[in-house]
Amino acid sequence: MSQTDDPSAGRGDGDEGDGDTGETVVGGSVTPEGGPATDREPFTFEDVTVVMGTYNEEAAIGTVLADIERVTDGQAAVVCVDGSTDRTAEIARERGAQVIEQEPQGYGVAVRAALLAADRPVVVTTDCDDTYPMEQLPVFLEQINRGYDVVSGDRLYHGADAMPVLNRLGNHLFAAAASVLMGRRVHDTTTGMRAYRRAVIEAIEWTENTGLSAELLVRPAMRGYDVREQPIAYHERAGETKLDPLRGGAAIAASIVTVTLEERLRNL
Repeated sequence: MSQTDDPSAGRGDGDEGDGDTGETVVGGSVTPEGGPATDREPFTFEDVTVVMGTYNEEAAIGTVLADIERVTDGQAAVVCVDGSTDRTAEIARERGAQVIEQEPQGYGVAVRAALLAADRPVVVTTDCDDTYPMEQLPVFLEQINRGYDVVSGDRLYHGADAMPVLNRLGNHLFAAAASVLMGRRVHDTTTGMRAYRRAVIEAIEWTENTGLSAELLVRPAMRGYDVREQPIAYHERAGETKLDPLRGGAAIAASIVTVTLEERLRNL
């Protein structure tokens, strides 16, 4: 099996790599063995909280939570910040998730609240629309155990054919713009599936707008944390999207510009 066929292999066309593993390291540095040095006991799924913002996803939330339970053998905790008017919260509770209900205030508010509610040392973000492969959770945890601070799913590596064409084009443009502004190559700035050491989440002041998805990659990378982009599959979503592509795209573009400038000024 080649590295491009292997779902556990990382990006191979970044500015910084780690030997022959073919992965992209966006920030920080790596050891010759393929990851930042670490001498602590490895994390297990008992150390993981999976978090998500949910809004009217009753068609998909049960499947997503069942997949998390199956893949982690029921060991990972799940936190949903929910503003739904349908049965999403009810289904999530039935599946054992902690549900924090709030008035609908948008993606950024919900995801930020979910991130800050996590109380285990590893925090995984995902969306609740069944587009992300929960089967990759062991791979993400493995990379955290190798010493990475952030593992960011790269949907575009395999083409993301299930993604609407306009969204796919926009995501390539976001990545190109972020790469120029950051001064280092990134491939997917708006993915919803990432893993973090909780210390990273706690060390950074996050905003609450739609552009949070890009900020969650840009700020750690520009602050020197060890960030790895991990190729993942991307599936057709269940149910209808809640995000207006033009309005959401404008918010993400503005966030990329604002956040990169803030981080550059911070480093002066």
